[in-house]
Amino acid sequence: MAELSTLARPYAKAAFEYARDKGSLDNWQSQLATAAAVVQDDAVVTVLTNPSLTAEQQAATLVELCGDSLGNEAQNFVAILADNKRLALLPQIHAQFVALKANQEKSVDVELVSPFPVEEETVSKLAAALGERLAREVKVTTAQDESLLGGVLIRAGDTVIDGSVRGRLSKLAEAMNS
Repeated sequence: MAELSTLARPYAKAAFEYARDKGSLDNWQSQLATAAAVVQDDAVVTVLTNPSLTAEQQAATLVELCGDSLGNEAQNFVAILADNKRLALLPQIHAQFVALKANQEKSVDVELVSPFPVEEETVSKLAAALGERLAREVKVTTAQDESLLGGVLIRAGDTVIDGSVRGRLSKLAEAMNS
């Protein structure tokens, strides 16, 4: 079976290119986020996987559940996904759309995880340093995880920089065991 991300890629790319050409990337991102959230609900999954429903009925159900948050173009996109039995891919489509949009805008979302609150000045310095290294605008969000003991964990897309004490201890234990 093909990876879900592989199946979602052409749909995400098509939605992105359409939204970019129409100048409505933010609007499409919001609509895809709504549809992706709705299809992840267990009750909705049960309804959308009901074999007695036609593709048109599945699309209509999803559009109705999303309410006014889906425009005509997004509703047509949902209908295409339903016809191709790809409604379950909406979360992956949304994630890939967000990645394409970030790449277009030369930005990256970075998550900074530390065991203690990080001062705003430190976050700003980190954002500037990462922005220079990645050649992108960096948007930093912070989170706390007391299990790290000390140091920080930085996630930027697929890149993970583990400068935590827990990570260093794990590497040390691994080196001692090999």
